Amino acid sequence: MIDQIMMQEAIKQAKLAAEKDEVPVGAVITHQNKIIARAHNQVEMLKDPTAHAEMLAVTQATNFLSCKWLQDCTLYVTIEPCSMCAGALVLARIKRICFGASDPKTGGCGSVVNIARHKKLNHRIEVKKGILAEECGRLVSEFFKKKRKSESQVAN
Repeated sequence: MIDQIMMQEAIKQAKLAAEKDEVPVGAVITHQNKIIARAHNQVEMLKDPTAHAEMLAVTQATNFLSCKWLQDCTLYVTIEPCSMCAGALVLARIKRICFGASDPKTGGCGSVVNIARHKKLNHRIEVKKGILAEECGRLVSEFFKKKRKSESQVAN
């Protein structure tokens, strides 16, 4: 039940991203079942390819805890983290990743590569997928559908 509640909070962040014409990905990080970080994609706004929701949330959470390790924390994110984000989460030694929709193009937690559980890395993350997956996936697919429609209208 807590996983669905926290994913709803991540979905709220994803909706904020969409309102700002960012790819609608939202993330929250919890510690002892309390939210300590909330973020959404800001790649376009910051002109920074690393400004993914997960990366911004990691920075907030480590600042909140005054520690580089997130060993007792859980990340809730609407879309499966990419390889960059999964790598950062391994380095931060986060305990759990819970994500909504899988990402068959860039997923770093099992869909394309599995950095989160890679045997040769010094930390492996517990991964739970599919939490409110339909709603999370719909946010992204509708966003890109609107983008394609507006781009085709501009081209005509």
